[in-house]
Amino acid sequence: MNYGGHFDPESKQKKIVELEKEINNLEFWNDKNHSEKVINELNNLKNKLYKTGRIKKSIDSNLELALMLKDNLDLELKELVENDIQVITKELDSIELELLLNGQYDKCDCILEIHPGAGGTESCDWASMLYRMYTRWCEKNNKKIELLEYQDGEEAGVKSVSFIVRGLNSYGYLKNEKGVHRLIRISPFDSNKRRHTSFASVDVTPLYNETQIDIEIKDSDIRIDTYCASGHGGQGVNTTPSAVRITHFPSKIVVTCQNERSQIRNKETCMTILKNKLYDLEVEKRNNELKKIKGINTDINFGSQIRTYIMCPYTLVKDHRTNTENSNVDKVLDGDIDKFIYDNLKMGVI
Repeated sequence: MNYGGHFDPESKQKKIVELEKEINNLEFWNDKNHSEKVINELNNLKNKLYKTGRIKKSIDSNLELALMLKDNLDLELKELVENDIQVITKELDSIELELLLNGQYDKCDCILEIHPGAGGTESCDWASMLYRMYTRWCEKNNKKIELLEYQDGEEAGVKSVSFIVRGLNSYGYLKNEKGVHRLIRISPFDSNKRRHTSFASVDVTPLYNETQIDIEIKDSDIRIDTYCASGHGGQGVNTTPSAVRITHFPSKIVVTCQNERSQIRNKETCMTILKNKLYDLEVEKRNNELKKIKGINTDINFGSQIRTYIMCPYTLVKDHRTNTENSNVDKVLDGDIDKFIYDNLKMGVI
């Protein structure tokens, strides 16, 4: 792996100076979304400079120690160097991951949706477990979450949940989570303690820049419904018809939003998400056409799970695309999915 471009401090320092000048502009804070993106980019560049500078310094220091060990083998010094090498290797893996996030939309925020499969309460509970897994991953990686919709299951779990993940490379990190996730466990809802298999689908789409989207939606192509929100929310949210559902007839796409108290704000968010999804359909069509030309099979069905989480008779999480495994299911469900993300990026699944 060639890290030359990543270790180019001069270009990064030049970009930092440019961004700091932009921040000092009096009109900079007029556009909140743009200002947040600029600040995130600035912090990311500064972090890269600090990280790569620290790694370079550590490598140089350990090279000197390694030369000393050639003349005089000191076991304590040898152990110190070996420990430093492990730390350096881990940090280089982190840099490699950043280099892998080079897709056209990888730097975008993303919309993540979770829907339970057939199986009633069991699948709804599994969907809520996945929701927690992703929110925990976001917390650990300094990503912000904006809840769009949350529908409680009839007895437990969630019937449907969608949210925006904001932060640099959110789509790049999470894009390979799209697909069917399977859970095998002893059901807590089965009085006979039988083993059950549950499915839930995860959909991840980039949140495109509004300047990229040129989509016109006719009033005759949509139906707008309003209703009282369910699930998470304050008293006012759950007792007034502030939630909005927009159905787009040509594409059969349904978008809902209930996170704001204002029906108008929820409608605006719904329209933004709908345009985003329609644009994503066009992007996907173009990509599929290219894959067909290249002879790549693009068939996806609900039975083709991307990952299986086994809690009984043994514990194991296995990604079926990369064969990556982790026997600590609880840790994975607590948001420790970086290894799965890294291996999929390295393999170039998407």
